[in-house]
Amino acid sequence: MKIFTKRKDLSQYLEQLRSDGKTIGFVPTLGALHNGHLSLLVRAQQETDKVVCSIFVNPTQFNDPKDLEKYPRPITADIEKLEQAGCDALFNPEVSEMYAGNEQWHLEIGELEHLLEGKFRPGHYQGVTQVVFKLFNIVKPDKAFFGQKDYQQVLVIQKMVEILKLPVKLVMCPILRETDGLAMSSRNIHLSAGDRQHALVLSKTLNWLMENFDRTKMPALTRECAAMISAEPGVELEYFEIANGENLHKSDQQTKEIVALVAVKVGVTRLIDNMILA
Repeated sequence: MKIFTKRKDLSQYLEQLRSDGKTIGFVPTLGALHNGHLSLLVRAQQETDKVVCSIFVNPTQFNDPKDLEKYPRPITADIEKLEQAGCDALFNPEVSEMYAGNEQWHLEIGELEHLLEGKFRPGHYQGVTQVVFKLFNIVKPDKAFFGQKDYQQVLVIQKMVEILKLPVKLVMCPILRETDGLAMSSRNIHLSAGDRQHALVLSKTLNWLMENFDRTKMPALTRECAAMISAEPGVELEYFEIANGENLHKSDQQTKEIVALVAVKVGVTRLIDNMILA
């Protein structure tokens, strides 16, 4: 695996691949890689000729400085995982390589920016679009692969792609779960043994909802699921919503794509999860 820290060097490498007729797959990450990330890499390998992974803890998408500070950065272990998985190239830049001085960025992405995650993490999606736009410009991938766990993020990036007419196809890949049902996340390492047990209420509730889903009872099901999660000790519910999968409005009986989304704090750790219902 080739490792790049400079945009110029990565661009030159990729230009050569493109001139040889190779398609480029891209997996952008914040590092602290787990099997969920690696499943994106596998999908990218299946659909493109060469795969680039980026590891960059992007400061502009953290609205809490403490969250940025404590975000795990096990780069040596991450490199080992990528090498074992057969990744072709890693882009691991410094902040100074990605940002010059006081850059200004604002992309009008509409209400998606302020719903659900956007409401609880103001400014987060501006930071996400800012860095993903930069990464897309550097890598110029044919396809970019994102995890379903960050469902709203995928919608936001798709909106950005449409607004800016970027020549990249987004591929959303299914959530990978631990054997006990917990959605894989880099933040899971912050959970104590007790916290982790309490966190299982998320997947249990989503599975219960899937088994009992009825389009005619969505408001009642939303209340019931929220109550189930709120009743779990050590778990603070931020939101539980059964939403239109295309725009995250509240879904109704006519909605084609329906997704349930949830965010909680378990102890001091914030977790999100979702399940596509229809």
